[in-house]
Amino acid sequence: MKLLLLEDDDLLGESLAETLSDEGYRVDTATRLRVADSLMATEEYALVILDIGLPDGSGLDLLERWRERGYRQPVLALTARDTWEDKVVGLRRGADDYLTKPFHEAELLARLHALLRRQHGNAGHILTVNGIRLDEHQQRVSTEGDNWQSLTSTEFRLLRFLMHHPDRVHSKLRLLDQLYTLEQDAPAPNLVEVYIGRLRRRLGKDVITTRRGQGYVLASS
Repeated sequence: MKLLLLEDDDLLGESLAETLSDEGYRVDTATRLRVADSLMATEEYALVILDIGLPDGSGLDLLERWRERGYRQPVLALTARDTWEDKVVGLRRGADDYLTKPFHEAELLARLHALLRRQHGNAGHILTVNGIRLDEHQQRVSTEGDNWQSLTSTEFRLLRFLMHHPDRVHSKLRLLDQLYTLEQDAPAPNLVEVYIGRLRRRLGKDVITTRRGQGYVLASS
C-alpha cells in the first residue's frame, strides 16, 4: 500500500517515512506543493499525509484543488496550529483527520490505520476476504481457521494491497508501483511472479488467479 507524505521538515519527513516503511507501507515524499501535485496526478496512493504550512503555499489550498478534481484519498493533515477553529476550517476544506505538531508517531499510526479501516469498511485490524484473514498489525495471515503464518514485508504489502482491492485485475507494473517507492531502483517485473507464487503456496493455488496478458486477481468470494 502506497502513501504520499508532504512535509517540508527534512528530519521529520525522513523519520516518518522510516516509521511508515517499518509498518509495511511504501512512501513517496515531497517537500513542495508542486511536487506533491505532480505525484498525485501520476501515482496511485491509498492515503496522503499533508503538512498544512509549506514554503510555497498552503497545503489546504492544494487539498481543496484535489477534492475539486475528484481525488478521494483520505488525507491526514499535520499542523502547528492547535485551535479548534483551525481544525474546523481544515476539515471543511477536505481533510479527513487532523494531527497537531508535535505528536507521537504512535498516534499518527493509529489515526492512519483508523482512516484506512474507515475507507474500506473494516472495524478492526484483521482484514478478511474470501476466508483469508490478514493481521495488519503483526503482518501475518491465516486461512480457513488455520494457524497464523508470518509474512515477509514484501509478501505482506502485496497481499494487503490485493485484499484491499479484490475482484480487480492488477497488472505487474501496478503491483510493482505499490511495492516500491520512486526513490528505489526499478525492480524486475518478474519479482511480482515470485511473490505471487509464494502467496499461492501459503494460501492455496486458486486464491490468486492469473488473467493472461492482463495481471492478477484476488476474488472476494
